[in-house]
Amino acid sequence: MNLTISGHHLEVTPAIREYVKNKLERVNRHFDNVIDLTVTLSIETLPEKEKRQKAEINLNLSGKTIHVESVSQDLYAAIDSLIDKLDRQVLKHKGKLKDYSRESIKHLPDEPTSPTSA
Repeated sequence: MNLTISGHHLEVTPAIREYVKNKLERVNRHFDNVIDLTVTLSIETLPEKEKRQKAEINLNLSGKTIHVESVSQDLYAAIDSLIDKLDRQVLKHKGKLKDYSRESIKHLPDEPTSPTSA
């Protein structure tokens, strides 16, 4: 798994980097076929002199890309919300994979055919 953590108008400190890595372990526990993971943390300055913390993640799986974003007043709260949303999306994707992996017809046992009366 390739992990990239970047900041936009924000310096990514080692504490933030470790916090994100620890939170992402929960996603890896549910689904370990992750190819690439890109986390972008940013600060948006609004005209009302209010700052919004935004966290985005792109998760590349084999055959699918999951994009999740979260906005909050606190960066750590945005990361927590982001991981919750990502966990739900990964579990949903995992459930879809299980639903489609049915046995093919040629591997099912043969049923005896009853003779029809004419």
